[in-house]
Amino acid sequence: MAGDSVWRQILDPAHRADPYPLYAELRETPVLRLEDGSYVVSTYREIVALLHDPRLSSDARNLPEAGDTASDETPPGLPPNFIRTDPPEHDRVRRLLTRDFGPPHRPGRIDGMMPEMLEIVTGLIDDLADSGPARVDLVDRFAYPFPVTVICRLLDVPREDEPRFQALSGAVIETTDPATGGIAERQRRQDRATADLGRYFATLLDARRGRASGDDLLSGPLRGDGTEEPMTREQVLSNAALLLVAGHETTVNLIAGGMLTLLRHPEVLDRLRRGDEPGLAARVVEELLRYEPPVQMLSGIPRSTVADIEIAGTTIPKGSPVILVLAAGSRDPAFVPDPDRFDPDREHNEHLGFGGGVHYCFGAPLARPETRIALTELAYRLKNPRLVDDPPPYRASPSLRGPRHLLIDIDGVEPARGARSGAPPGGGRARGRPDDQV
Repeated sequence: MAGDSVWRQILDPAHRADPYPLYAELRETPVLRLEDGSYVVSTYREIVALLHDPRLSSDARNLPEAGDTASDETPPGLPPNFIRTDPPEHDRVRRLLTRDFGPPHRPGRIDGMMPEMLEIVTGLIDDLADSGPARVDLVDRFAYPFPVTVICRLLDVPREDEPRFQALSGAVIETTDPATGGIAERQRRQDRATADLGRYFATLLDARRGRASGDDLLSGPLRGDGTEEPMTREQVLSNAALLLVAGHETTVNLIAGGMLTLLRHPEVLDRLRRGDEPGLAARVVEELLRYEPPVQMLSGIPRSTVADIEIAGTTIPKGSPVILVLAAGSRDPAFVPDPDRFDPDREHNEHLGFGGGVHYCFGAPLARPETRIALTELAYRLKNPRLVDDPPPYRASPSLRGPRHLLIDIDGVEPARGARSGAPPGGGRARGRPDDQV
C-alpha cells in the first residue's frame, strides 16, 4: 500500500530532519488504515474533530491489545497518569494538579516565576563563552538545562538528581516511537519505565515525612482541594513521573528547534534582537508551535475508538488504535495559507502544537513564557551566531522531534541587560487564541 510506504518513511530516522514533504503525501489520504489495523489521521479539520470526540478514548484499556499488556515484569499498583484516562476521572485529577501549577486556579504562579526563569537563562548564557569566539552545543548547554531546572523547582526535585532522572525519562520517551514495537510491547515498556520513575518519586516523598507540606506539584495533590478527595499516593507518583518527563522533554525541543529556525531566518532573528516590536516574541513562539512543533504526533500509546466513527468518508471501527499526526495538520494547506513558510506575522495562527480538547497540553502556560524568555535572550546576547551543521543530528523519535545537538559558532556573549519586571521578554500575547483549547 502506498500509504503504508509513506508511513514507514515517516518513522524512519533518516527522514527526521525534514518530515514535512512526507506529511504532505500523507495528507492525500486524510484517514489512512495501516496494515496492523491502526488508523492515521493527518488533516487539520479531521484531527480537531477527533480531539473533541468522546468516542476517541485515551484509556489504554480500550485498546484491542490491552489484554496482552499484563506481565510479571509490570510493577503492580501504579495507576495510569491523567493523560491516559478519560473524563470524569481525567478531569478530577487534572483539576487537582492544576491547583498547584497555575491558571486558572493560581494565575499568578507562572508570572511570579518570570524573574527566576530570567535568572536561570542569564546564568546559562553567561556560561556559554567569555568575551571571545566559541563553539557551543545549545542543546547540552542551554535548551536542556533550562527547562529541567524549572520543572525541578516546580516539583521540588533535587537538581543534582538530573543524571538519574534523565536516564529514566529517556526510557519513557523511547516508548513513544511506533517503530520500536507493537502497542502491547511498548505499553509494557512504558509501564516499567514509569514505575521506575514512580519509585524515584516515592523516595522523595518518604524523605519529606514530618516536614511541613509544600505547594509543589508533588506535595500539593496529596492534600486535595477541600471539595473532593485528594489523589492517592500512587496517583501522585504516576502523575509526577508524567510531569517530569513532559515538563522538560517537549520544551527542550521547542527551544532548540526554535533557535534552529531563527538561525535559518536571520531577518526574524534580527527583529527579535532589536526588541522594538511588542508581542513579536509571543508571535514567534506561536508560529514555531505550528511550523516546528516538538510533539509531532500522538502515537506513544495510541488513542482508540469506543464506537464506530465516520470521518472524511472513512469509518474507523470500534476498538481501532488511532494516531493523530498533529504536525501534518498544522501544515494543512486546506486550513493554513502558505503553510510551509515560517511567518510570525500571520494574522490568524491556530495550530495543533499543544493538541486540543480535554487533553490540551497541561504545561502550555509554562512552555510559552519559557520559550519566549529563552529565544529573546539568546537573540539579544549571542554575538553573530552561525550554524555549524545544517541540518543538525536529530533524536530518533518521530513523535517528540527535535535536534539531538545544535552546534553553533559565536563571537562571544553580550552582557545581560539587567533585571527586568516579571513581564515576559518580548512582551504581550500572540494574536489568535494562544491559551484556548483548539
